[in-house]
Amino acid sequence: MTTTGDELAGVLDLFGVLTREELADALTELAFKQGEEVDSDAVDAAIERALTAYVIVEYDPAADTAWTTEADATYLTVGPAAFPTLPSNAEDLPHILAVDSRPVDRERLATQVRHRLEADTEAAITQDNADRAAELHDISYDVGAWGPVDTDSIRASLSAVLPQD
Repeated sequence: MTTTGDELAGVLDLFGVLTREELADALTELAFKQGEEVDSDAVDAAIERALTAYVIVEYDPAADTAWTTEADATYLTVGPAAFPTLPSNAEDLPHILAVDSRPVDRERLATQVRHRLEADTEAAITQDNADRAAELHDISYDVGAWGPVDTDSIRASLSAVLPQD
């Protein structure tokens, strides 16, 4: 089964937040419903690509969030560069997985994503990686429009290392 980042985001959008393991379980269930096999390496690769592209993002909920399942779990949710798309048969997943909807604190998430964007920007600049800087420059617009955070200074840092036309 092949899955796009936007389909991963679509699955996450059904729940708000899933752990990485729950997302993998959801994809396994979808593959079964579609009569396909699941390649766990391909699932991991799809998740990593979507994370790198900010299509999905990690979310660290507050310690007192009612739905947290494990202290060391990695939670994933829809990112700023996503266009969530439901894969075929995904509408049944909430019943199959028996996972309730989990609300996301949008301000908390946006702040976390901005911090990650800052770190990724610093790494791209330090490594003199113009391709990644260009990707992050585009993503900075998505982050700024998506959440209540200012990304102007990040964009300015990235613009300074991009080739000028």
